[in-house]
Amino acid sequence: MNKSIKMALFGLALASAASFADDCTAPATPTLPQGASSTLEEMLAGQKAVKDYQAAVATYRACLDPKIAAAETAAAGDSPGPELVEALNAINTEYNNSVTAEEEIATKFNAELKAYKEANPG
Repeated sequence: MNKSIKMALFGLALASAASFADDCTAPATPTLPQGASSTLEEMLAGQKAVKDYQAAVATYRACLDPKIAAAETAAAGDSPGPELVEALNAINTEYNNSVTAEEEIATKFNAELKAYKEANPG
């Protein structure tokens, strides 16, 4: 790979890794209702908060996608160096953490929904 292209990709990937927190902001996790003691309206608001969170997380991951692609391209060079590999790993970790957080929120909401249904049969 041409050395100047490689250095440009390296710079882009490092800049992306260093600034992705500035450019791409992970959404705050919503506060979930306590199913056993919540009203129907509170559960519906909680459901909406979860759906809004999921949409925001999808937007966050879409923001990370081009940064990951740039870092992967740069890391695929002849000798990417540890900084570039660390930058790629950091971005991938952020992406994966967002997936895990989304799954955890959905699981917690489903548990609260089950508790609501148990407390409010029929």
